[in-house]
Amino acid sequence: MQDMSKYNEEDLWVWKTLFDRQKENISGKASQEYIDALEHMSPVLNANEIPSFKKINIWFETETKWELKVVPGLIPVEDFFQLLAERKFCSSTWLRSKDSLDYLEEPDMFHDIFGHVPLLSNPIFSEFVYEFGKLGCQFLDEPEKLLQLQRLYWFTIEFGVIEEKGKIQSYGAGILSSYGETNQIHEMKANFLDYSIEAIIKKVFRTDIMQEDYYVISSFETLFESLKKLSKVWNKELTEV
Repeated sequence: MQDMSKYNEEDLWVWKTLFDRQKENISGKASQEYIDALEHMSPVLNANEIPSFKKINIWFETETKWELKVVPGLIPVEDFFQLLAERKFCSSTWLRSKDSLDYLEEPDMFHDIFGHVPLLSNPIFSEFVYEFGKLGCQFLDEPEKLLQLQRLYWFTIEFGVIEEKGKIQSYGAGILSSYGETNQIHEMKANFLDYSIEAIIKKVFRTDIMQEDYYVISSFETLFESLKKLSKVWNKELTEV
């Protein structure tokens, strides 16, 4: 459980500093869908208070039915898929320190909550994440398919970009919670490739550097449809075995 009594004034300063700085930074750089979602959640997700998982969960009850699940850190991939398939998104409750505002080896609460949670209120994107989890649960005994889904997660939910009105905007949590990566996208200092789920599931990624390649979707509907098609192909393979 999240213990709100453990947060102090420094934690609030870190949260507010990160929130205010990044909210200003993503203006004109983040997907409008994300901007709208962040504003929609402002009663329970804002700069002026440490996010309360209890309040956020109550808010989601009348929205897309998601729930925050406290985890100590990185969890086994099997557990991760199972949680998503139950509409539970795992999050840390610890927050980075003042001297680590811009770099972390593991995701903290700012990454998890500011980066991931707003779009869980978007009906189409939240269904994509839910179905992604369900698909993973179908293939827990197939390591290669789980690896392919991890790659899909990386290049969409974590580091996804979308074309809106002729501009490439960010929607992935790994970008939107990172001051530097947000600006790298905006300055076009990378390779922007047409979205292809077939290419992505074969694409090796690194977690220790800023990304060099990003896959550009045209809409969340397109993203969701690609997952449905992948599911059909994999399930067809199952029936043919």
